[in-house]
This record gives sequence, structure tokens and C-alpha cells, in this order.
Amino acid sequence: MSRKAKKPVWEPGYNGHVYWLGKAKLGKVTRQKSGAHKYSWEAFGRGGTADDLAKARRAVEEAAAMAGRQMDLFGQ
Repeated sequence: MSRKAKKPVWEPGYNGHVYWLGKAKLGKVTRQKSGAHKYSWEAFGRGGTADDLAKARRAVEEAAAMAGRQMDLFGQ
């Protein structure tokens, strides 16, 4: 019997979406009330803005993927 690796999933919310891996929050996308861009995203200490929900979600997924591969600069 083989065990399947958990895959991150998106959970929609009232003002945005959250990216989960089990019970660990990997990142989130929130809708901005005003400003030049429609969505803001945060994941692993990185953040940004996007005009499209798909682009913001992709940015969170890429940040989560890089966090698993990139070594910590200061060794903390």
C-alpha cells in the first residue's frame, strides 16, 4: 500500500483565497478595495499585486514551490 503525497489546495473565501498544504497556510490572495491593481498576494515573506486572480494565484504557487527548493540565505 503506497501513501500519496499531499498536494496543496486553494480554498476560496469571502475577500480572497488561501493556499493550504494540510493545516499549513502557504499563501493567500486578497481582493484590494482600491488601488491600481485588483489583487494582492503574500507567500513565504514575498508579496505583490496583480490585475487578474489567475496571475495572483500563480505567483503564490511559484513562491511556494521556490520556498521548498531555495536554501535560506542566513541559515535561520
